[in-house]
Amino acid sequence: MNTRPKKSLGQNFLNDQNVVNRIIKCADLSNEDVVLEIGPGKGILTEKIAKVCKKVVAIEIDERLVKILYDTLRNKENIEIVHDDVLKINLPELVEKKLKTKSYKLVANIPYYITSQIIRLLLETKYPPKEMILMVQKEVAERIIAKPGNMSILAVSVQYYAKPEYLFTVPKVAFKPQPEVDSAVIRIVRNLESVNSDEENVKKFFRIVRSGFSARRKTLANNLSSSLKMDKREVEKKIESLGFLKNIRAQELRIEDWKSLANVL
Repeated sequence: MNTRPKKSLGQNFLNDQNVVNRIIKCADLSNEDVVLEIGPGKGILTEKIAKVCKKVVAIEIDERLVKILYDTLRNKENIEIVHDDVLKINLPELVEKKLKTKSYKLVANIPYYITSQIIRLLLETKYPPKEMILMVQKEVAERIIAKPGNMSILAVSVQYYAKPEYLFTVPKVAFKPQPEVDSAVIRIVRNLESVNSDEENVKKFFRIVRSGFSARRKTLANNLSSSLKMDKREVEKKIESLGFLKNIRAQELRIEDWKSLANVL
């Protein structure tokens, strides 16, 4: 069977057992844990996860790889392979019917070209994982854990819901075929206070954030004024009322600052 990686699916297969072992160690799995995996590839991580947890459900979009996974893992009773697209699947239904617990972990080497969409989906879904151990591009990992001064929409989106932590770097030689960039493994733990966030407040918060980052080279006041159709001087006054200079930029704000800004606007 032709299992050459598909560029259209961003496939680069992890091929280093030492990296796999480090991921498993960071996930701190027990025989009571239920794990969701996205993009298992040929199952190098899946098999290791299954050895230390109660159950693993792996979602794979590539039919060729699903056949390989069924064949190589068919004797593993605690592994279930789901042939589907994670961005189209009914995730709450999968949690209820396949994982059968709302207290699950996600451990995955996710497709890099849809990293942001996957992370946001998992943070905003009805039953989010209690912890995520993810391998992503090193540059993306650094953006996710950024501090005020270097914030982005991605950083704000993740840090609004969760606490991200950079665990370790994975060199590109750990993959086959070898990608052009290094990778990193990160941990994302959902904030308890964000679990029951009011939906309208969340929408309002992210509308303000998207407006604030609409043009990176412009000041926060300029972006908000333009995107929200508000008088620039009025916006500046509201920004100054929070103790900021009127020419502050979006990347300089903390999550709490964005929340305060959403309230005054």
